[in-house]
Amino acid sequence: MLVIGSGPGGQRAAIAAAKLGRRVAVVDRPDMIGGVSIHTGTIPSKTLREAVLYLTGLTQRDLYGQSYRVKEDITVADLISRTQHVVGREVDVIRSQLARNQVSFFSGTARFTDDHTVALREASGDERLLSAEHIVIATGTRPARPDSVAFDGRTIMDSDNVLTLERVPRSMVIVGAGVIGMEYASMFAALGSKVTVVEKRPGMLDMCDVEIVESLKYHLRDLAVTFRFSETVAAVERHARGTLTVLESGKKIPADAVMYSAGRQGLTDGLCLDKAGLSADARGRITVDEHYRTEVPHIYAVGDVIGYPALAATSMEQGRAAAYHACGEPVGRTHGLQPIGIYTIPEISFIGRTEDQLTEDRVPFEVGVSRYRELARGQIIGDSHGMLKLLVSPEDRTLLGVHCFGTGATELIHIGQSVMGCGGTVDYLVDAVFNYPTLAESYKVAALDATNRLRQIDRIGD
Repeated sequence: MLVIGSGPGGQRAAIAAAKLGRRVAVVDRPDMIGGVSIHTGTIPSKTLREAVLYLTGLTQRDLYGQSYRVKEDITVADLISRTQHVVGREVDVIRSQLARNQVSFFSGTARFTDDHTVALREASGDERLLSAEHIVIATGTRPARPDSVAFDGRTIMDSDNVLTLERVPRSMVIVGAGVIGMEYASMFAALGSKVTVVEKRPGMLDMCDVEIVESLKYHLRDLAVTFRFSETVAAVERHARGTLTVLESGKKIPADAVMYSAGRQGLTDGLCLDKAGLSADARGRITVDEHYRTEVPHIYAVGDVIGYPALAATSMEQGRAAAYHACGEPVGRTHGLQPIGIYTIPEISFIGRTEDQLTEDRVPFEVGVSRYRELARGQIIGDSHGMLKLLVSPEDRTLLGVHCFGTGATELIHIGQSVMGCGGTVDYLVDAVFNYPTLAESYKVAALDATNRLRQIDRIGD
């Protein structure tokens, strides 16, 4: 098996095939071991977020006052040093895993010459041919850049350039209120930048629960973030004193820097897909079936290059499933219940359906809510704004959705995932004993809230 790309999907595919006794090789650029996820995406952005939270002391201000900060003048060097440390460690871990499983690593870029062979171009410029029975495309994506915008990587940038900023901008325009845009908006707002978010749609994070999105908006406005919804950028001008973002409505927004978060583009343009009998759509994405096979059955594609949901967690599972299928190993179908984690400040995480989706599908539900301020652990950590919401079926008392906002949301969601995945009911959470004081106790509080509401309905019905 030959895997093109060493990000979460490619790495898992390679190791899974090696564990099943196959000879495996991975091709990637020498400076990109671990892929975009390790170098410019998931790991650096989440590490940056952790550094921001620590150095600004933001999460402790409920306890120690609004002026509390760990460091007064936070520089980019302060933020990046932690990121570089983590990235270095993660690259070492991946190198070690590949070596331990006897996976060959070829440095360079690959392009197809036929459906079983790729030409490897090494850093020296030399080319060599590599052939394999099965090939997995896991090349990932890059930030999409509108042609009309003159990016310079310093004042007008995309999410990849954020990590190479020279200083923390005093003011910033973020174009796009998707997941990446909102994560960076909350980070820079926490650092004290005056952030303006411009979004052509009427709202943000429309896959999330409405109440939770409103809570996030409230928090960000509290950090002086301005939202410009239903607005389109007409032009971005670079001047000696900064940038001027001109909207189609005529508004002009001055700022030190502009960051575009306009979706992602599949890294397929250099692969010569046509030589293998493949094609990609306008966004560079490759179509696959339920086993992650492309139109050519022995070529698979996994990760961001196949589109939604484009998360590191799902990419890993896709890589493993593709390798198992290629090796004839039985593999369970990827569970439809996949948690979504959004690392804004505070975090958002959810699994299952939202209230709006259930209403649209005409599925009855009852809501149970727990607020962190009611929990001892919430008071101890100084998070009085967090919340957990359970959506419960009144018919069979199963969980239809779990939505969490606040400290540790992306960890907490897995309790709900386990209960839903095993077909458990809200009664399990009512009867379960949780450690005290913990945030996990929010499940019991929300479950009691939901069952009390259900009981009231039953009483009146009787």
